[in-house]
Amino acid sequence: MKLKVLIVDDEPQIRRQIKIGLGGYGYDVLTAANGQEALIATAQQSPDVIILDISLGSEPDGIEVCRRLREWSQTPIIMLSVHDEEKTKVTALNAGADDYLTKPFGMEELQARIQAILRRVAFEPGVSAKAEIIVEALRIDLVNRVVYVEDDEVHLTPTEYDLLRLLATHPGKVMTHRAILNAVWGPEYGEMDNYVRVFVNQLRKKLRENPARNIRYILNEPGVGYRFVAVR
Repeated sequence: MKLKVLIVDDEPQIRRQIKIGLGGYGYDVLTAANGQEALIATAQQSPDVIILDISLGSEPDGIEVCRRLREWSQTPIIMLSVHDEEKTKVTALNAGADDYLTKPFGMEELQARIQAILRRVAFEPGVSAKAEIIVEALRIDLVNRVVYVEDDEVHLTPTEYDLLRLLATHPGKVMTHRAILNAVWGPEYGEMDNYVRVFVNQLRKKLRENPARNIRYILNEPGVGYRFVAVR
């Protein structure tokens, strides 16, 4: 099976150059011209590695694309940039990038970086990222950060969405109050369990949970935290 590489760059010449170069090494090369195309291509095409330019010329930029991909995908990401400053590299790595390469670069070096990443990560070709979660009447579109119940769009605040995404991407796993607070609000909120209770109650109403009809998505684990129902 050919390894699939997604090239994300807003410059057609760069995309073409990398596509030809990596194609010569035997990769199946996909391309995307902007961040939204990159998110959709990752969800639909399941690349094995993503080569992502940090400056895409439109929103979302490469850093934001990397952050959003890391909400639901562990596909290795190599970030590209014309900037070699340490601060830029640190920002990219903190956003979830696995490696950083400064333009201009040689195709041999890029090939070596790809191979090094694939040796480091637990890797199985063709494993797709889960870009959509469906449980009963609930559908969570992780690419576009949109939630539907019975095909009606549910309007969530950013915090409500982050809380739901955290729980839903760990189905069947008990998440403690502290773990939820650290992930959604930050470590400084580690003792404020009431935040979680309030937001979970708000989510349940918006998701139209109905215990009488056995419609439950977020389950209580008394004294511990919450658990999203296992996807059936």
